Amino acid sequence: MAIAIFLVVLFSAMSIGVPIAYALMLTAVALMYHLDFFNAQLLAQNVQAGFDNFPLLAVPFFVLAGELMTAGGLSQRIVDLARAFFGHVRGGLGYVAIGASVLLASMSGSAIADTAALATLLLPMMKRQGYPHGSSAGLIASGGIIGPIIPPSMPFIIYGVTTNTSISQLFIAGIVPGILMAVAIAIAWGWVAKGKDLPVAEKESWGTRLQVLRRSIWALLLPIIIIGGLRGGIFTPTEAAVVAAVYALIITTLVYRELNLAALYQVLVRASKTTSVVMFLAGAAMASSYMITLADLPNQLIELFAPILDKPMLFMLAAVLFLLIIGMVMDLTPSILILAPVLAPMAAAAGVDPVYFGLMFIMAGCIGLITPPVGTVLNVVSGVGKMPMESVVKGVLPFITAYILLLGVLILFPQIVTWPLKWLS
Repeated sequence: MAIAIFLVVLFSAMSIGVPIAYALMLTAVALMYHLDFFNAQLLAQNVQAGFDNFPLLAVPFFVLAGELMTAGGLSQRIVDLARAFFGHVRGGLGYVAIGASVLLASMSGSAIADTAALATLLLPMMKRQGYPHGSSAGLIASGGIIGPIIPPSMPFIIYGVTTNTSISQLFIAGIVPGILMAVAIAIAWGWVAKGKDLPVAEKESWGTRLQVLRRSIWALLLPIIIIGGLRGGIFTPTEAAVVAAVYALIITTLVYRELNLAALYQVLVRASKTTSVVMFLAGAAMASSYMITLADLPNQLIELFAPILDKPMLFMLAAVLFLLIIGMVMDLTPSILILAPVLAPMAAAAGVDPVYFGLMFIMAGCIGLITPPVGTVLNVVSGVGKMPMESVVKGVLPFITAYILLLGVLILFPQIVTWPLKWLS
Protein backbone atom coordinates (compact mmCIF):
# COMPACT_ATOMS: atom_id res chain seq x y z
CA MET A 1 0.00 0.00 0.00
CA ALA A 2 2.80 2.43 0.89
CA ILE A 3 4.42 1.90 -2.52
CA ALA A 4 1.14 2.69 -4.30
CA ILE A 5 0.60 5.85 -2.22
CA PHE A 6 4.13 7.06 -2.92
CA LEU A 7 3.87 6.51 -6.69
CA VAL A 8 0.32 7.85 -7.09
CA VAL A 9 0.96 11.05 -5.13
CA LEU A 10 4.31 11.71 -6.78
CA PHE A 11 3.25 11.20 -10.39
CA SER A 12 -0.17 12.82 -9.91
CA ALA A 13 1.48 15.95 -8.56
CA MET A 14 4.04 15.99 -11.37
CA SER A 15 1.35 15.44 -14.02
CA ILE A 16 -0.50 18.62 -13.02
CA GLY A 17 2.68 20.69 -13.08
CA VAL A 18 3.69 20.72 -9.40
CA PRO A 19 7.46 21.36 -9.17
CA ILE A 20 9.48 18.25 -8.28
CA ALA A 21 10.56 19.57 -4.88
CA TYR A 22 6.98 20.26 -3.77
CA ALA A 23 5.84 16.92 -5.21
CA LEU A 24 8.44 15.16 -3.05
CA MET A 25 7.23 16.99 0.05
CA LEU A 26 3.66 15.99 -0.78
CA THR A 27 4.72 12.33 -0.90
CA ALA A 28 6.26 12.74 2.56
CA VAL A 29 3.03 14.24 3.91
CA ALA A 30 0.94 11.49 2.26
CA LEU A 31 3.11 8.77 3.82
CA MET A 32 2.83 10.50 7.21
CA TYR A 33 -0.95 10.32 7.02
CA HIS A 34 -0.71 6.71 5.83
CA LEU A 35 1.33 5.88 8.94
CA ASP A 36 -1.28 7.73 11.01
CA PHE A 37 0.81 10.66 12.17
CA PHE A 38 1.57 14.14 10.93
CA ASN A 39 4.34 16.31 12.34
CA ALA A 40 5.12 19.59 10.57
CA GLN A 41 8.20 20.15 12.73
CA LEU A 42 9.64 16.77 11.72
CA LEU A 43 8.98 17.61 8.07
CA ALA A 44 10.77 20.96 8.38
CA GLN A 45 13.69 19.40 10.25
CA ASN A 46 14.23 16.83 7.50
CA VAL A 47 14.06 19.46 4.74
CA GLN A 48 16.67 21.50 6.59
CA ALA A 49 18.81 18.42 7.20
CA GLY A 50 18.72 17.62 3.48
CA PHE A 51 20.83 20.60 2.51
CA ASP A 52 22.73 20.95 5.79
CA ASN A 53 25.23 18.40 4.56
CA PHE A 54 28.96 19.03 4.26
CA PRO A 55 29.59 17.00 1.06
CA LEU A 56 26.84 19.00 -0.70
CA LEU A 57 29.01 22.10 -0.34
CA ALA A 58 30.81 20.74 -3.39
CA VAL A 59 27.75 21.50 -5.55
CA PRO A 60 27.84 25.35 -5.45
CA PHE A 61 31.60 25.42 -5.95
CA PHE A 62 31.58 23.06 -8.94
CA VAL A 63 28.66 25.03 -10.40
CA LEU A 64 30.65 28.22 -9.93
CA ALA A 65 33.77 26.67 -11.47
CA GLY A 66 31.77 25.62 -14.55
CA GLU A 67 30.23 29.07 -14.97
CA LEU A 68 33.65 30.72 -14.60
CA MET A 69 35.19 28.47 -17.24
CA THR A 70 32.46 29.20 -19.75
CA ALA A 71 32.47 32.95 -19.19
CA GLY A 72 36.24 33.26 -18.82
CA GLY A 73 37.43 31.70 -22.07
CA LEU A 74 38.52 28.26 -20.88
CA SER A 75 35.87 26.52 -22.99
CA GLN A 76 36.97 28.39 -26.12
CA ARG A 77 40.59 27.32 -25.60
CA ILE A 78 39.57 23.69 -25.17
CA VAL A 79 37.68 23.79 -28.48
CA ASP A 80 40.65 25.46 -30.20
CA LEU A 81 42.94 22.73 -28.88
CA ALA A 82 40.67 19.95 -30.16
CA ARG A 83 40.41 21.65 -33.58
CA ALA A 84 44.19 21.89 -33.88
CA PHE A 85 44.59 18.14 -33.41
CA PHE A 86 41.43 16.68 -35.02
CA GLY A 87 40.13 19.36 -37.39
CA HIS A 88 41.87 17.91 -40.48
CA VAL A 89 40.08 14.52 -40.30
CA ARG A 90 37.02 14.03 -42.54
CA GLY A 91 34.08 15.05 -40.40
CA GLY A 92 36.72 16.57 -38.16
CA LEU A 93 34.50 19.08 -36.39
CA GLY A 94 32.48 16.14 -35.07
CA TYR A 95 35.60 14.63 -33.53
CA VAL A 96 36.51 18.11 -32.25
CA ALA A 97 33.14 18.19 -30.46
CA ILE A 98 33.81 14.77 -28.90
CA GLY A 99 37.35 15.66 -27.82
CA ALA A 100 36.21 18.99 -26.39
CA SER A 101 33.36 17.20 -24.56
CA VAL A 102 35.82 14.93 -22.77
CA LEU A 103 38.12 17.82 -21.84
CA LEU A 104 35.26 20.02 -20.61
CA ALA A 105 33.76 17.07 -18.72
CA SER A 106 36.96 16.82 -16.69
CA MET A 107 36.47 20.40 -15.52
CA SER A 108 32.82 21.24 -14.91
CA GLY A 109 30.81 18.03 -14.32
CA SER A 110 27.61 19.58 -15.69
CA ALA A 111 25.89 18.25 -18.82
CA ILE A 112 23.92 21.43 -19.40
CA ALA A 113 26.91 23.78 -18.98
CA ASP A 114 29.14 21.68 -21.26
CA THR A 115 26.44 21.32 -23.91
CA ALA A 116 25.61 25.02 -23.92
CA ALA A 117 29.28 25.94 -24.32
CA LEU A 118 29.88 23.44 -27.14
CA ALA A 119 26.66 24.28 -28.97
CA THR A 120 27.44 28.01 -28.85
CA LEU A 121 30.97 27.55 -30.16
CA LEU A 122 30.62 24.64 -32.62
CA LEU A 123 27.09 24.57 -34.05
CA PRO A 124 27.49 27.78 -36.12
CA MET A 125 30.89 26.56 -37.34
CA MET A 126 29.51 23.17 -38.37
CA LYS A 127 26.56 24.80 -40.13
CA ARG A 128 28.83 27.11 -42.15
CA GLN A 129 30.92 24.16 -43.30
CA GLY A 130 27.91 22.18 -44.53
CA TYR A 131 27.60 19.55 -41.80
CA PRO A 132 24.11 17.99 -41.45
CA HIS A 133 22.50 20.26 -38.88
CA GLY A 134 20.42 17.64 -37.05
CA SER A 135 23.30 15.16 -36.75
CA SER A 136 25.65 17.92 -35.56
CA ALA A 137 23.20 18.97 -32.86
CA GLY A 138 22.63 15.34 -31.84
CA LEU A 139 26.37 14.75 -31.55
CA ILE A 140 26.92 17.84 -29.41
CA ALA A 141 24.04 16.85 -27.12
CA SER A 142 25.45 13.33 -26.83
CA GLY A 143 28.91 14.65 -26.03
CA GLY A 144 27.47 16.94 -23.37
CA ILE A 145 26.24 14.07 -21.21
CA ILE A 146 29.79 12.80 -20.77
CA GLY A 147 30.11 15.71 -18.32
CA PRO A 148 28.37 13.99 -15.38
CA ILE A 149 30.42 10.78 -15.84
CA ILE A 150 34.04 11.94 -16.02
CA PRO A 151 35.04 13.53 -12.68
CA PRO A 152 34.33 15.99 -11.23
CA SER A 153 30.62 15.23 -11.40
CA MET A 154 27.75 16.94 -9.58
CA PRO A 155 25.38 13.95 -10.05
CA PHE A 156 27.98 11.69 -8.42
CA ILE A 157 28.13 14.07 -5.46
CA ILE A 158 24.34 14.07 -5.09
CA TYR A 159 24.17 10.28 -5.50
CA GLY A 160 26.98 9.76 -2.97
CA VAL A 161 25.30 11.96 -0.38
CA THR A 162 21.88 10.39 -0.99
CA THR A 163 23.04 6.77 -0.72
CA ASN A 164 26.09 7.17 1.54
CA THR A 165 28.39 5.91 -1.24
CA SER A 166 32.02 7.08 -1.44
CA ILE A 167 32.10 10.15 -3.71
CA SER A 168 35.83 9.74 -4.34
CA GLN A 169 35.26 6.15 -5.47
CA LEU A 170 32.41 7.27 -7.75
CA PHE A 171 34.66 9.92 -9.27
CA ILE A 172 37.39 7.40 -10.02
CA ALA A 173 34.87 4.84 -11.32
CA GLY A 174 33.68 7.35 -13.94
CA ILE A 175 37.00 7.77 -15.74
CA VAL A 176 37.02 4.61 -17.91
CA PRO A 177 33.26 4.60 -18.73
CA GLY A 178 33.49 8.30 -19.65
CA ILE A 179 36.26 7.58 -22.12
CA LEU A 180 34.29 4.60 -23.50
CA MET A 181 31.29 6.91 -24.02
CA ALA A 182 33.48 9.16 -26.15
CA VAL A 183 34.71 6.15 -28.15
CA ALA A 184 31.13 4.91 -28.64
CA ILE A 185 29.84 8.19 -30.08
CA ALA A 186 33.02 8.61 -32.16
CA ILE A 187 32.26 5.27 -33.83
CA ALA A 188 28.63 6.34 -34.30
CA TRP A 189 29.75 9.68 -35.78
CA GLY A 190 32.06 7.87 -38.19
CA TRP A 191 29.06 5.82 -39.33
CA VAL A 192 26.86 8.93 -39.67
CA ALA A 193 29.52 10.87 -41.59
CA LYS A 194 30.36 7.93 -43.88
CA GLY A 195 29.52 8.69 -47.50
CA LYS A 196 28.76 12.37 -46.81
CA ASP A 197 30.76 15.00 -48.64
CA LEU A 198 32.06 16.79 -45.56
CA PRO A 199 34.80 19.43 -45.80
CA VAL A 200 38.33 18.61 -44.69
CA ALA A 201 40.38 21.37 -43.08
CA GLU A 202 44.11 21.74 -43.63
CA LYS A 203 46.25 19.84 -41.19
CA GLU A 204 47.81 22.17 -38.64
CA SER A 205 51.58 22.15 -38.25
CA TRP A 206 53.08 20.90 -35.03
CA GLY A 207 54.27 24.43 -34.36
CA THR A 208 50.68 25.69 -34.44
CA ARG A 209 49.50 22.79 -32.33
CA LEU A 210 52.13 23.47 -29.69
CA GLN A 211 51.19 27.15 -29.69
CA VAL A 212 47.50 26.28 -29.12
CA LEU A 213 48.53 23.78 -26.45
CA ARG A 214 50.50 26.48 -24.64
CA ARG A 215 47.45 28.76 -24.67
CA SER A 216 45.33 25.94 -23.24
CA ILE A 217 47.75 24.62 -20.65
CA TRP A 218 46.19 26.52 -17.72
CA ALA A 219 42.80 25.03 -18.56
CA LEU A 220 44.24 21.51 -18.89
CA LEU A 221 45.91 21.72 -15.47
CA LEU A 222 42.54 21.89 -13.68
CA PRO A 223 41.50 18.22 -14.13
CA ILE A 224 45.05 17.12 -13.32
CA ILE A 225 44.91 19.06 -10.06
CA ILE A 226 41.48 17.68 -9.14
CA ILE A 227 42.10 14.01 -10.00
CA GLY A 228 45.65 14.10 -8.65
CA GLY A 229 44.50 15.66 -5.40
CA LEU A 230 41.72 13.11 -4.93
CA ARG A 231 43.92 10.18 -5.91
CA GLY A 232 46.72 11.33 -3.60
CA GLY A 233 44.42 12.00 -0.66
CA ILE A 234 45.39 15.68 -0.60
CA PHE A 235 41.79 16.87 -0.44
CA THR A 236 38.23 15.56 -0.31
CA PRO A 237 35.69 16.01 -3.15
CA THR A 238 34.22 18.99 -1.30
CA GLU A 239 37.63 20.60 -0.94
CA ALA A 240 38.36 19.76 -4.59
CA ALA A 241 35.30 21.81 -5.59
CA VAL A 242 36.66 24.83 -3.72
CA VAL A 243 40.07 24.35 -5.32
CA ALA A 244 38.44 24.17 -8.77
CA ALA A 245 36.41 27.34 -8.21
CA VAL A 246 39.34 29.35 -6.86
CA TYR A 247 41.64 28.09 -9.61
CA ALA A 248 39.10 28.96 -12.33
CA LEU A 249 38.61 32.42 -10.82
CA ILE A 250 42.36 33.12 -10.74
CA ILE A 251 42.96 31.88 -14.30
CA THR A 252 40.01 33.71 -15.87
CA THR A 253 40.66 37.03 -14.10
CA LEU A 254 44.46 37.22 -13.70
CA VAL A 255 45.92 34.95 -16.41
CA TYR A 256 43.48 35.04 -19.37
CA ARG A 257 41.92 38.33 -18.16
CA GLU A 258 38.66 37.69 -20.01
CA LEU A 259 36.38 38.06 -16.98
CA ASN A 260 35.58 41.58 -15.74
CA LEU A 261 33.58 42.58 -12.66
CA ALA A 262 30.27 42.90 -14.52
CA ALA A 263 30.65 39.42 -16.04
CA LEU A 264 31.75 38.01 -12.67
CA TYR A 265 28.57 39.37 -11.06
CA GLN A 266 26.43 37.59 -13.68
CA VAL A 267 28.43 34.38 -13.14
CA LEU A 268 27.75 34.53 -9.38
CA VAL A 269 24.03 35.17 -9.96
CA ARG A 270 23.69 32.20 -12.34
CA ALA A 271 25.65 29.90 -10.00
CA SER A 272 23.52 30.99 -7.03
CA LYS A 273 20.25 30.29 -8.86
CA THR A 274 21.39 26.83 -9.94
CA THR A 275 22.62 26.04 -6.42
CA SER A 276 19.38 27.14 -4.78
CA VAL A 277 17.36 24.82 -7.03
CA VAL A 278 19.60 21.83 -6.30
CA MET A 279 19.66 22.47 -2.55
CA PHE A 280 15.89 22.83 -2.26
CA LEU A 281 15.51 19.57 -4.19
CA ALA A 282 17.96 17.90 -1.80
CA GLY A 283 16.00 19.13 1.22
CA ALA A 284 12.64 17.99 -0.15
CA ALA A 285 14.14 14.62 -1.10
CA MET A 286 15.46 14.13 2.43
CA ALA A 287 11.95 14.58 3.85
CA SER A 288 10.59 12.08 1.32
CA SER A 289 13.49 9.68 1.93
CA TYR A 290 12.91 9.77 5.69
CA MET A 291 9.29 8.79 5.24
CA ILE A 292 10.23 6.12 2.67
CA THR A 293 12.45 4.57 5.34
CA LEU A 294 9.74 4.76 8.03
CA ALA A 295 7.24 3.18 5.64
CA ASP A 296 9.73 0.37 4.97
CA LEU A 297 9.51 0.82 1.19
CA PRO A 298 13.03 -0.52 0.42
CA ASN A 299 12.33 -3.84 2.16
CA GLN A 300 8.92 -4.12 0.48
CA LEU A 301 10.57 -3.64 -2.92
CA ILE A 302 13.31 -6.12 -2.06
CA GLU A 303 10.61 -8.70 -1.34
CA LEU A 304 8.88 -7.79 -4.61
CA PHE A 305 12.06 -8.29 -6.63
CA ALA A 306 13.23 -11.32 -4.62
CA PRO A 307 13.06 -13.72 -7.63
CA ILE A 308 15.85 -11.84 -9.45
CA LEU A 309 17.97 -10.70 -6.50
CA ASP A 310 20.07 -13.86 -6.68
CA LYS A 311 20.92 -13.04 -10.31
CA PRO A 312 22.93 -9.77 -10.23
CA MET A 313 23.19 -9.47 -14.02
CA LEU A 314 19.44 -9.90 -14.50
CA PHE A 315 18.79 -7.39 -11.72
CA MET A 316 21.13 -4.86 -13.37
CA LEU A 317 19.39 -5.33 -16.71
CA ALA A 318 15.99 -4.72 -15.11
CA ALA A 319 17.27 -1.71 -13.13
CA VAL A 320 18.93 -0.09 -16.17
CA LEU A 321 15.82 -0.59 -18.34
CA PHE A 322 13.70 0.93 -15.59
CA LEU A 323 16.06 3.93 -15.26
CA LEU A 324 16.10 4.47 -19.04
CA ILE A 325 12.30 4.60 -19.05
CA ILE A 326 12.21 6.94 -16.02
CA GLY A 327 14.85 9.13 -17.68
CA MET A 328 12.48 9.77 -20.56
CA VAL A 329 10.06 11.61 -18.26
CA MET A 330 12.19 12.82 -15.35
CA ASP A 331 15.38 14.89 -15.08
CA LEU A 332 18.57 13.39 -13.63
CA THR A 333 18.74 15.15 -10.25
CA PRO A 334 15.14 14.30 -9.22
CA SER A 335 15.70 10.72 -10.41
CA ILE A 336 18.69 10.41 -8.10
CA LEU A 337 16.92 11.96 -5.12
CA ILE A 338 13.75 9.90 -5.56
CA LEU A 339 15.01 6.53 -6.78
CA ALA A 340 18.55 6.10 -5.45
CA PRO A 341 17.49 5.60 -1.78
CA VAL A 342 15.11 2.85 -2.97
CA LEU A 343 17.23 1.10 -5.61
CA ALA A 344 20.62 1.20 -3.84
CA PRO A 345 19.53 -1.15 -1.01
CA MET A 346 18.07 -3.51 -3.62
CA ALA A 347 21.39 -3.52 -5.49
CA ALA A 348 23.20 -4.29 -2.23
CA ALA A 349 20.78 -7.16 -1.58
CA ALA A 350 21.52 -8.49 -5.07
CA GLY A 351 25.26 -8.44 -4.34
CA VAL A 352 26.03 -5.62 -6.81
CA ASP A 353 29.05 -3.43 -6.03
CA PRO A 354 27.59 -0.11 -4.73
CA VAL A 355 30.04 2.08 -6.67
CA TYR A 356 29.42 0.13 -9.90
CA PHE A 357 25.67 0.45 -9.39
CA GLY A 358 26.01 4.18 -8.76
CA LEU A 359 27.97 4.59 -12.00
CA MET A 360 25.37 2.64 -13.99
CA PHE A 361 22.54 4.59 -12.33
CA ILE A 362 24.06 7.93 -13.40
CA MET A 363 24.90 6.69 -16.92
CA ALA A 364 21.35 5.50 -17.53
CA GLY A 365 20.01 8.76 -16.12
CA CYS A 366 22.32 10.78 -18.36
CA ILE A 367 20.95 9.04 -21.45
CA GLY A 368 17.55 10.30 -20.31
CA LEU A 369 18.87 13.85 -20.73
CA ILE A 370 19.02 13.28 -24.51
CA THR A 371 15.86 11.19 -24.76
CA PRO A 372 12.49 12.76 -25.64
CA PRO A 373 9.99 13.89 -24.47
CA VAL A 374 11.79 15.72 -21.63
CA GLY A 375 15.43 15.63 -22.83
CA THR A 376 16.82 18.65 -20.97
CA VAL A 377 20.06 18.66 -22.95
CA LEU A 378 18.14 18.36 -26.23
CA ASN A 379 16.24 21.52 -25.28
CA VAL A 380 19.53 23.33 -24.66
CA VAL A 381 20.89 22.41 -28.09
CA SER A 382 17.59 23.21 -29.78
CA GLY A 383 17.49 26.61 -28.13
CA VAL A 384 21.11 27.54 -28.82
CA GLY A 385 20.96 26.27 -32.42
CA LYS A 386 17.52 27.83 -33.05
CA MET A 387 16.33 24.62 -34.68
CA PRO A 388 13.20 22.47 -34.29
CA MET A 389 13.26 19.78 -31.62
CA GLU A 390 12.25 17.13 -34.20
CA SER A 391 15.50 17.68 -36.09
CA VAL A 392 17.60 17.35 -32.92
CA VAL A 393 15.75 14.18 -31.87
CA LYS A 394 16.31 12.58 -35.27
CA GLY A 395 20.00 13.53 -35.17
CA VAL A 396 20.61 12.12 -31.68
CA LEU A 397 19.15 8.63 -32.30
CA PRO A 398 22.39 6.96 -33.58
CA PHE A 399 24.25 8.21 -30.49
CA ILE A 400 21.53 7.03 -28.08
CA THR A 401 21.83 3.62 -29.74
CA ALA A 402 25.61 3.64 -29.20
CA TYR A 403 25.18 4.53 -25.53
CA ILE A 404 22.58 1.81 -24.92
CA LEU A 405 24.89 -0.77 -26.52
CA LEU A 406 27.68 0.46 -24.23
CA LEU A 407 25.39 0.03 -21.21
CA GLY A 408 24.75 -3.53 -22.35
CA VAL A 409 28.49 -4.21 -22.52
CA LEU A 410 28.99 -2.80 -19.00
CA ILE A 411 26.16 -5.01 -17.68
CA LEU A 412 27.73 -8.10 -19.25
CA PHE A 413 31.26 -7.16 -18.15
CA PRO A 414 31.14 -5.16 -14.91
CA GLN A 415 34.88 -5.76 -14.58
CA ILE A 416 35.36 -2.92 -17.08
CA VAL A 417 34.34 -0.63 -14.22
CA THR A 418 35.43 -2.54 -11.13
CA TRP A 419 38.98 -3.52 -12.17
CA PRO A 420 40.19 -0.02 -13.12
CA LEU A 421 38.46 1.26 -10.00
CA LYS A 422 40.53 -1.05 -7.79
CA TRP A 423 43.72 -0.16 -9.66
CA LEU A 424 43.15 3.61 -9.66
CA SER A 425 42.11 3.59 -6.01
